[in-house]
Amino acid sequence: MALPPPDDLTSLVLRTDFSDDAAWYALRAAYDAADGGPYATWVSDPRYDGAGIPALLEEDGAADEEEQLAYVFLADAKALTDGPERFLLAVDLYDEPGHTVRVPPAWFPELSANLSIANLDFADFADCADATGTFRGWDG
Repeated sequence: MALPPPDDLTSLVLRTDFSDDAAWYALRAAYDAADGGPYATWVSDPRYDGAGIPALLEEDGAADEEEQLAYVFLADAKALTDGPERFLLAVDLYDEPGHTVRVPPAWFPELSANLSIANLDFADFADCADATGTFRGWDG
């Protein structure tokens, strides 16, 4: 089965932690408020509860080529419990499968827009991540 497809010109944000519904809604509100969106297709499907990167890579890789995604953003346990920051985990599914970078709400619109139209590659953002693995802008 393929991962859920994102709406046109948006990025898939897949919920993988179901321990706190209020945190999920707060995360969504923070990202939806960034730069006027919409930039995300939000998917909260319990079948992805606890899904790790290897399982998501396997699921995407097993899909027909036209259904495969190049990247996905995860609302994982860290994103939902890490205080007010709530940084999504971006996962490369195409060039370097499994490569990750954390993304704060302020930078999500830029990543989503550029990745959804293939204007920039995942590595363009990941290579600018700071020492914590978080993209905070082009100066790292």
